[in-house]
Amino acid sequence: MLLAADTPAPATPPHTGGLLLLIGGTPGLLTVAALGIALLLVLIIKVRLQPFVALLGVSIAVGLAAGLSVTELFGTVQKSAAVSMIESGMGGILGHVAIIIGLGTMLGAILEVSGGAEVLSTRLLRLFGEKRAPLAMGVTGVVFGIPVFFDVGIFVLAPLVYAAAKRSGKSVILYAMPLLAGLSMTHAFLPPHPGPVAAAGLFKVDLGWVILMGAVVGIPAVLAAWAYAAWIGNRLFVDVPQDMVEAAEEAKEAVAAEQRASGVMPRETPVALGTVLAIIGTPLVLILLATFSSIAFDPSTLRSVIEFFGHPFVALTIALLLAYYLLGIRRGWSRGSLETVSTASLKPVGNILLVVGAGGVFGAVLKGSGIADALADTFNDVGLPVIVLAWLISVVLRVAQGSATVAIVTTAGIVVPLVENQGLSQAHLALIIMAISAGSIFASHVNDGGFWIVAKYFGISERDTIKSWTVLETVLSVAGFVVAALLSLVI
Repeated sequence: MLLAADTPAPATPPHTGGLLLLIGGTPGLLTVAALGIALLLVLIIKVRLQPFVALLGVSIAVGLAAGLSVTELFGTVQKSAAVSMIESGMGGILGHVAIIIGLGTMLGAILEVSGGAEVLSTRLLRLFGEKRAPLAMGVTGVVFGIPVFFDVGIFVLAPLVYAAAKRSGKSVILYAMPLLAGLSMTHAFLPPHPGPVAAAGLFKVDLGWVILMGAVVGIPAVLAAWAYAAWIGNRLFVDVPQDMVEAAEEAKEAVAAEQRASGVMPRETPVALGTVLAIIGTPLVLILLATFSSIAFDPSTLRSVIEFFGHPFVALTIALLLAYYLLGIRRGWSRGSLETVSTASLKPVGNILLVVGAGGVFGAVLKGSGIADALADTFNDVGLPVIVLAWLISVVLRVAQGSATVAIVTTAGIVVPLVENQGLSQAHLALIIMAISAGSIFASHVNDGGFWIVAKYFGISERDTIKSWTVLETVLSVAGFVVAALLSLVI
């Protein structure tokens, strides 16, 4: 006799409601995916519906059309084991992004108000020259993107883009896109980022080969992306986001007023470049050390300490406290001034968080309804070369659910059985990983949190974000895949 605890739970019934009553199986799921993404684009671009509302509404509609129950979407009123897909989708992405956005935004505000961002931007412009300032941003994105996650890089380096755009009077796109291309390339192609590291583990490829092929494939890809960034940056004019400008000006005025009232005169000397580099470099070094400690060291107390200080939350907190002291208190700011600057900087963040969270909901619904699996299965047995098939599956998964890391890991799981017992070299397997990585950044659009971070943080309309960021990611993806595929013919 089985006890209640030993009784096997009944199998979850397949999703058969909504549109699937009319079109069953994989064709129905593919139809729901296509209609959902098309509806979302129409609502945002044509109807001009607020993106948060559009994302949330379409997520619910897609879930119901794909046969998800109300309980699966929303949970239950009373406490139960049911998990709300909407709550888990929003909480899953905001649990990581919200803290980074908050800390990074405050750090950026201190750099901006103190003049630190202007000092660094000026030095970069002098080094590269005014005409090559976008290239300076691109190189910065590549260098800083190696140790940090894509979103961390945006929040720390965005003030440089604002300062360069204000200084030159040119479009923020001209400076933001090269920076974003560098950050995106390193995130997709190079360890220690989670996607390529996970794929290397699944394919059993040494990280050395992944790093080598990541550089060989990534550098031509980012050069192609920079070329497109220069072209589109001269054709789409976007001013520095007004809410960010207003927040910075409000903070500067509040600090000046408080200092005048207290009789404290702030220091007029420019911020030292070394101070700015130390503040920005601190989280980068800490995160890099933590990442490589997990590879180089066995589990130990030392490794735990390094990983603690190198976690993005801790590393950014340390950098923020350094900025408070070195750029604020040491230069005559009061604690009240620091609080004023920090609070003012967070005012534009609410909309960013809601939209990014809703993008997470949409991705969770697409995944939970089985649409992502259906798309992957569609390409699984079409008889194409493995490296082409790997890129296509990764592209489809990326477009369907938005996350580059999820697309890489899922595609690797599908492709690994296809290459087993073929005797492929480590170098060739690394190129297949590069093809998967290239596919994972294809056409970032409305179901990708990165799309909304770029749009809202740089003040770009959804239409212009598609013309600039979405196409930039596509260029980066296609160029990377072409290089990997050509190399696979000779390696």
